[in-house]
Amino acid sequence: MPHHCRFCSTPLATLVADLGATPWSNSFLEPTEEAIAREQAFPLQVMVCSECLLVQTTETVPADKIFNAEYHYLSSFSTSWLDHSRRYAEKMINRFNLDGTSQVVEVASNDGYLLQYFAEKYIPVLGVEPAANAAKIAEGRNVPTHVAFFGEITASGLVARGIRADLTAANNVLAHVPDIADFVRGFPILLKSDGVATFEFPHLLRTIEGIQFDTIYHEHYSYLSLVAVERIFKACGLHVFDVEELPTHGGSLRVYAQLPGGKRPETAGLAKVRADEAAAGLMRMETYTAFGKRIAAVCEEFRAFLADAKAEGKTVAAYGAAAKGNTFLNVCGLTSEDIAFIVDRNDLKQGKLSPGSHIPIHAPDELASARPDYVAILPWNLTDEIVAANDHVRSWGGRFVVAIPEVRVI
Repeated sequence: MPHHCRFCSTPLATLVADLGATPWSNSFLEPTEEAIAREQAFPLQVMVCSECLLVQTTETVPADKIFNAEYHYLSSFSTSWLDHSRRYAEKMINRFNLDGTSQVVEVASNDGYLLQYFAEKYIPVLGVEPAANAAKIAEGRNVPTHVAFFGEITASGLVARGIRADLTAANNVLAHVPDIADFVRGFPILLKSDGVATFEFPHLLRTIEGIQFDTIYHEHYSYLSLVAVERIFKACGLHVFDVEELPTHGGSLRVYAQLPGGKRPETAGLAKVRADEAAAGLMRMETYTAFGKRIAAVCEEFRAFLADAKAEGKTVAAYGAAAKGNTFLNVCGLTSEDIAFIVDRNDLKQGKLSPGSHIPIHAPDELASARPDYVAILPWNLTDEIVAANDHVRSWGGRFVVAIPEVRVI
């Protein structure tokens, strides 16, 4: 059955990567035979649209099956992400002169990790978040939260309540929406006439350069370049006027948009990223197909590392039961025979099994108890934070390992 672009409906003809069939990356299992027997896997394949250049999964898993009342990802468990969010708030307050008369709305506000920094400055905030458990935590941080998926209907409902935004934030959510057009069309409705919408997302150019295939999972319906985002935004009533390049998530973009006819001029940063993408060939289909062909070598190198460690009688554990880590483990075909256990700070994941690979997940203090020889860092984008917080691993001769884009022992 042919696949069509989820934005512009063009038939998809160019395969970017086929990662086989995997469970949802945040669907952790109870450690029972019954739970393992019930586990489902879904095709994980991405293609690129030749018309709008949106890279996307071919299967659309219903969003309400993933981002439900007990969604396991909570943003506040990463101290580096909290620092990033605090700096964002400070920058937006200064750049756009936000004060107690302003309104800031974050879409996919999770547990209030970002809006808390605006609220501390007595700037009115509102979060929009579909996961009820995360919204409840946010409310406890004095971040009012509307539990809903965002789109035209939700935006119109908020406007009917008298809410119009001077600033909207949408960090690492644009890739998570199956109907990207409906999602984006909500922002022109919600913004004041001179309002600004910011969006952060992993930059597809960096994903390709760094062979970051583990960022592909069912919760990520789209993989975003500036050229694709500009085409989508223009069709949905937003005009991009600035772009910042960020180090987060292996290399991200922060895109600033306003309503058509807005007074803010386009910046040099926007021109630079446009030129970088053109030079890298993001308008050519062969650039995308070449990426998929590089994935197998990454897995082969890490499996060889594990085989050598096992032959030497060394034990290997992992840090961070992140979604990207679960993609990596499943694409590499790894199990508890290869990785003894995973540790994670999120107590919602502790005591469960990783999806697909069925590796037990423990609290971080298990590292000191088990004293593994190697600790593979699955959320490699947080390597510096994880190494610094777990320096005691070195006390028994343990070493950290990162596998993407190549095996690196720290």
